[in-house]
Amino acid sequence: MRGNFLVAAAVALLLSPLPAVAGYPNKPIRMVVPFTPGSATDVIARMLAPKLVDSWKQPVVIDNRASAGGTVAGAIVAGSPPDGHTLMLASSVFAGSAALYPNLPYDTLKDFAGVTQIGSTPMLIATSPALGIKTLRELIALAQQKPGQINFGSSGIGSGTHVGGEFFKLAAHIEIVHVPYKGTPEALNDAIAGRIQFVVTSVVPAIPLVRSGRLQALAITTRERLPALPEVPTVAEAALPGFHYDGWYGLIAPVRTPRAVIDQLAQEVGRILRLPDITEKLASLGATARPTTPAEFDAMVRNEIAIRGKVLKAAGAKAD
Repeated sequence: MRGNFLVAAAVALLLSPLPAVAGYPNKPIRMVVPFTPGSATDVIARMLAPKLVDSWKQPVVIDNRASAGGTVAGAIVAGSPPDGHTLMLASSVFAGSAALYPNLPYDTLKDFAGVTQIGSTPMLIATSPALGIKTLRELIALAQQKPGQINFGSSGIGSGTHVGGEFFKLAAHIEIVHVPYKGTPEALNDAIAGRIQFVVTSVVPAIPLVRSGRLQALAITTRERLPALPEVPTVAEAALPGFHYDGWYGLIAPVRTPRAVIDQLAQEVGRILRLPDITEKLASLGATARPTTPAEFDAMVRNEIAIRGKVLKAAGAKAD
C-alpha cells in the first residue's frame, strides 16, 4: 500500500503546475522552424503556437529558416539570448546534421538545452501512381534491375527522411540515389510529378495526398500500421522483416536558458500535448504525442546522434 501511495504521489507531483517564473514570458516568443511552411515540423509548430498564446498572452512568431539541413536555424537559436524567448522546433534532422556535417556553426551537444520531445511519427515510402508500382517488393525489384538509376527524395541532407531512405537502402541491399530537397513539400511535388521514382517522407503532409490519390503509399516504417492509413503495410510486413524506423519532433532552447524557464516550458508544452484536441489533431496527421522531461529529451537526442551517425557512415552519405 505504501509503495502505491508513493507512486501516486510522484505522479501527482510531476503533473502539478510549477510556480510561474517571474517575468516570463515578457515579450513575443520566436519559434524557429528549420523547414519550409507546410512541412511536418511547421504544421506542428503552428498547432502548438495558438495554445501557448492562450496560456501566456504573448505572441508566438513562427520563423521558417529552411536551409543547409536545418543548420541555419540551429545557428540562430544557439546564438540567441538564453532567456526562453527564442526556441527551435527541431526534428530528427537535428541529430542527423550533427552526425553528417563536420563543421557545424555550433556544438550540438554543448550549445542547446532540450525542453521536451513533442511527438514521434513514422515515415512513409511512397511514389507517383504514374510509375505503376503498387508494392514495396515491386520497388525493391525495380531498384535491383536498375542499380543506381532509381532516385529517392527527402527533405534534405541529414534529415530524418534522408536517414530513413539510407536505412531502407541498407536493409534492402539496393543501390539508389538520394535527391535532397529544401523541404518536404518540394520533395512531395517532384514525387507526384514523377521527376523522382519515390520519396521517403513524414506522414504528416503526405496523408492528404495519399487519400486524394496523388501519391501511392507503399509502406510505413514503424513496427505497427498507422491508424490514419490502416490499409498501408509496414516495411516489415511488406518486404523486410524486422525493419523499423521513426522520426521525432522536440523543442530546444539555447544552452544557458535558466533551468526554471526550461522546466516551465516543458510542463506547459506537456500539458498542451495532453489536451484531447491536440492529441486528436496529431493522430489525424499520423503523429503521436510523446512529452518528456528535459533530461529525457536530452538523453534521447544524444542517442539519436550516435545511431544516425552509424547509418549515414554505413551508407557512405556525405554533406554536399
